[in-house]
Amino acid sequence: MIDFETKDRYGVEDLRDIVAILRAPGGCPWDQAQTHESIRRNFIEEAYEVAEAIDQKDPNHLKEELGDVLLQVLFHSSIEADAGHFDLDDVADGVCKKLIYRHPHVFAPEEDPLDWEELKRREKGQQTQAAVLDGVARSLPALWRAEKLQVKAAKAGFEWPNVQAAMDKLTEEVDELQSAVAEESNVEEELGDLLFAAVKVARFFQIDAETALHAACEKFIRRFAGVEAAAAAQGKPMGAFPVSALMAFWDQMKDRETNDTKDDKEREHEHE
Repeated sequence: MIDFETKDRYGVEDLRDIVAILRAPGGCPWDQAQTHESIRRNFIEEAYEVAEAIDQKDPNHLKEELGDVLLQVLFHSSIEADAGHFDLDDVADGVCKKLIYRHPHVFAPEEDPLDWEELKRREKGQQTQAAVLDGVARSLPALWRAEKLQVKAAKAGFEWPNVQAAMDKLTEEVDELQSAVAEESNVEEELGDLLFAAVKVARFFQIDAETALHAACEKFIRRFAGVEAAAAAQGKPMGAFPVSALMAFWDQMKDRETNDTKDDKEREHEHE
């Protein structure tokens, strides 16, 4: 029989106790068997679900997903506590000290203020700007990582002078990709360079490239559904049509969306 009190409302300490009970002998075999590596993907997925809840502007959903992320933090901390390395209090201690160190204007206003990036460099012992770039997490989505690298490089003065220069570089990368495809050589490398250059253009317009690509994915799903519906209206599955016919359906969907957008804008002007 476990020593646990049922309550009407629980707090963070209760969650820590529950995780400890689940991972202790007599608890849950699955929880006991987990390692950092086995639940690494769970942490990433939970973080993305928090982002989705934020996008949906749903407080209840956000509360639930934040709880799942908190569980991941407690679970990983519990694994390390069992190994004798650190516990949740050590995690909290570390982040508290980091926040105090990075906000001297709040916690030590009498000291000369330092730039946020300079504080981070000192904290991490980064002696060069290259070390700052190397410190950007490799586990980030590639578009976000590219943006962060470019932002940090720009702060060091390594930046295109204007958007046209960035566009010229993008065009250059398109040409190099075309050559690579023709030669069937270095296609992956050239494609990566093209995507990196596209992120640079996005930054000049303060566009989150990751968000832009997500929007493109949603648009693709929407238009694909229209193509499928158009094929079904003719009593045939999509596979029964040649690609040219499917692309014609696609263009019809594209034109329809364009016209709908124009109509929406005209209605907005009428009400102004």
